Amino acid sequence: MVRIFAIVFAFVLLLSACSQSIEDYAQSQPVFKLETFFNGKVKAYGTVQDASGDFIRRFTVDIYGSWDGNEGVLDEYFFYDDGEEQFRKWLLTKVSDNQYQGRADDIIGTAQGQQSGSVLFWEYEMNLPVDDTTYKVTFDDKMVMIDKNHVMNVALIKKFGITVATVTIFFEKVDNSRVLNM
Repeated sequence: MVRIFAIVFAFVLLLSACSQSIEDYAQSQPVFKLETFFNGKVKAYGTVQDASGDFIRRFTVDIYGSWDGNEGVLDEYFFYDDGEEQFRKWLLTKVSDNQYQGRADDIIGTAQGQQSGSVLFWEYEMNLPVDDTTYKVTFDDKMVMIDKNHVMNVALIKKFGITVATVTIFFEKVDNSRVLNM
């Protein structure tokens, strides 16, 4: 089983290395619209891996999204395996049919997002606190809609253009009648 997983993982990496253009996903389905998926309650589960691939953190996130026209708000409540909790409020704008912008307190400038088919690419700089130091890093997020209720995100965290960590997150739409852990 581990060998099969390794072969599939290597194949996915090979494909991703060959297909870096957002336009390559134009025909992929289902179409991922940020304002549809992140409208209401979403639960997320993720890990952080260091540059050598070792898992260094696990976390869950409770997300509450709302949209008014082309303007959206995402309230994210992070719960880490070491007991740390964080909150981030994203202010999102749908700039055109396939372009988004986002702002948050720890984001430097404006995050830029581009969508095509089932994929959304985000790029932004962030002040990332680690222990007693804050680092200016770049995030390169690639989100893919699996189905209408599930999205996967792989984010490369870079410093001076070198990947120093990888964040993998799985998002799941939550039935609005279900209560989230808080």
